[in-house]
Amino acid sequence: MAENQAQSEQNKKERPMSILMKVVITGFVGGVFWSLLGYLAYFFHFTEISPNMILFPWVAGDWKYGKLGNYIAIFLIGLLSILVALIYYVALKQIKGMWGGILYGVVLWLIVFYGLNPLFPNLEAVSHLERNTIITTLCLYILYGVFIGYSISFEMQEMNRQTQPQTANK
Repeated sequence: MAENQAQSEQNKKERPMSILMKVVITGFVGGVFWSLLGYLAYFFHFTEISPNMILFPWVAGDWKYGKLGNYIAIFLIGLLSILVALIYYVALKQIKGMWGGILYGVVLWLIVFYGLNPLFPNLEAVSHLERNTIITTLCLYILYGVFIGYSISFEMQEMNRQTQPQTANK
C-alpha cells in the first residue's frame, strides 16, 4: 500500500507555472538584483546615484538617506520592476534575442533620467552628472533590459516550442 502511494506521488506531474507568473518573478528578481548592483556601484563611487533616490519625493525622515532607505528602495524597485516586465511582455514579447532588451534598457534610462528627472529633486540634469555616473547607470539599465527582455523572450519561445505539434523526422 505504501509502495503504491509512493509510486503515485512519483508519477504526479508538477503543474507548470503560467507565463504571467514567470514574468512577475522575472520582473521582481531583475529589479532587486540590478538595483543591488546599482547600490554596489554607488558604494564604490562608480555612480553618484543610489537606489534610495526613488524615496526622496515621497518619504519624510532622514532614514531614507542611510542603508535602511536603500534596502527599502531596492525592494520597491523590485515591485516597480514587475510593472516594467509586464509592459515588456505586452509590447515586445515576440522579439527574439537580446536586441529588444538592449533597446528597452536604453529607453528606460532615457525615461528615468530625462522624462522623470523633475520628480526627483536630488537628481541633477544629465548634462551636470559625472561621466562615470552616466556610463555606469546606462550600462546597468541596458543589462537590466537585457535580463528582462531575454528572460521573457526565452520563456515565450519555450512555451511556443512546447505547444507546437511534434512532427516526426522523415
